[in-house]
Amino acid sequence: MLILGGDGYLGWPTAMHLSACGHEVAVVDNYLRRNLCREQDCDPLFPVPNLHQRTAIWLRLSNHRIDVTIGDLRNWEVVANVFQRFQPDAVIHYAEQPAAAYSMLDRQAAALTLRNNLEVTFNLIQAVRTFAPHAHIIKLGTMGEYGTPNIDIEEGWIDVEHKGRSQRFLYPRQASSLYHTTKIMDTDLLWFYVRVWKLRVTDLMQGPVYGLTTSESERDERLQPFLNYDEIFGTVLNRFVVQAAANYPLTVYGKGNQVRGYLNIRDSMTCMRLAVENPAAQGELRILNQFTETFSVNQLAQRVHDVGRKLGLDVTIKPVENPRIEAEEHYYNPAHRGLLELGLTPNVLTDDVLAEMIERVLQHRDRIVPERFLFGIRWS
Repeated sequence: MLILGGDGYLGWPTAMHLSACGHEVAVVDNYLRRNLCREQDCDPLFPVPNLHQRTAIWLRLSNHRIDVTIGDLRNWEVVANVFQRFQPDAVIHYAEQPAAAYSMLDRQAAALTLRNNLEVTFNLIQAVRTFAPHAHIIKLGTMGEYGTPNIDIEEGWIDVEHKGRSQRFLYPRQASSLYHTTKIMDTDLLWFYVRVWKLRVTDLMQGPVYGLTTSESERDERLQPFLNYDEIFGTVLNRFVVQAAANYPLTVYGKGNQVRGYLNIRDSMTCMRLAVENPAAQGELRILNQFTETFSVNQLAQRVHDVGRKLGLDVTIKPVENPRIEAEEHYYNPAHRGLLELGLTPNVLTDDVLAEMIERVLQHRDRIVPERFLFGIRWS
């Protein structure tokens, strides 16, 4: 299993999880996320060892070796070298600039997002075609590709009848940021090459992920993933949890009625393993909607408020002007049958899960920098 972007919030836990399940694993990363965090002064809550250090810790604890390459996957020589040396059966693609807010920061950030995300995807496709034509590509997409249409969101595909004729199409996409737009372009690139070169592809449309630990990282705190809590790289529930720990008002954008599908980081690992171990067919673009529960921003804020208060924290909720251009009142009913049918048993968001997250963050409370919660990045 070759994991592109193996240093990230999801890439590193995936590497450990698949390794623990008996798969041979290699990771590639160029520390783009770490560098961008430093540039924007939004380092994660606690320091994270580099990949060589993490894999050494993991080897001592598990006796499982993870191969590491540090290199830029926009560079074809790096990609070709890794593919020829490792000969992957499956390639998991996390290697993208992952933040909607960063992609809307300025022209330079937008250009980096566009170039990095599309060029890495293109190089991956070319490398599979050239060096591993039967390898299964698993690309991490996002539910944000769909937007918030006023009809039910199907699992990647929709059957259309028009003037007495019918055809199956990719479900229409309408992203709300440049980052999400690059993910749509990824899907279109993969669909083109699936049709032309009969690639084997699974596209996982993932909702926002929350959580700090997996069963593998519980063995040593140094194996935990990044926990970004800032406006740029922090996902909404992780950000609310850190705000609660800091007695900082939970910043709800606009009306707070924006609904999305969420999942625990443990479920994200399980979904990836299920996709790996149940590959798509040759010449198939399989799309799976990857989330377990839907919540509005207000519902998440209220849940964190109530649990935080029970823990003795002075948690308040404060609506702020929405910096994004998005529907704040909308219909939202996405399908998500595929991963359940493959065997996913969801970890739902309980009060105990929230309390455990808050208590872990409280251990690093002195490292919280409140100025990072709001940078003032606007879509308009």
